[in-house]
Amino acid sequence: MKDRNKLKNQKWESKKNRLKYYLKQKNVNNVPRLVVYRSNNNIFIQLVDDSSRKTILSVSSIDKDLKGDIEKAKSKIEKSTIIGKAIAEKMKKVNIEKIIFDRNGYKYHGRIKA
Repeated sequence: MKDRNKLKNQKWESKKNRLKYYLKQKNVNNVPRLVVYRSNNNIFIQLVDDSSRKTILSVSSIDKDLKGDIEKAKSKIEKSTIIGKAIAEKMKKVNIEKIIFDRNGYKYHGRIKA
C-alpha cells in the first residue's frame, strides 16, 4: 500500500513540476502566478512573483477574516468560490490585472474550477 501511495505522489509531483515549467516558459511578461493547493478539507491560493520568488498575496479557507462565510458554506465548492472572490478583491486593491493560473497538477473541475 505504501508503494502505491508513493508512486501516486511521485506522479502528481512530476505533473506539477511539468506544468510549472510550462507556465514559466509561457510567462514572458513576468505576470504573477496564481497557485492553487487543495487538501481534503481546505483550499489555499497564493499569488507568487516568480522573478523574486516571493508570495504577493495569499488566501485560504482557514483565514480568520473569512471564518464566518466559510462556516455558512454548505459544500467545499462553495468554500472555494468564497476563497476565489476574496483573492479577486485583494488583487483589485493591489491593482493586479493579469495573472497566470497554475492549477498545480489538479484537473480543472470541481473546487479548482470554482
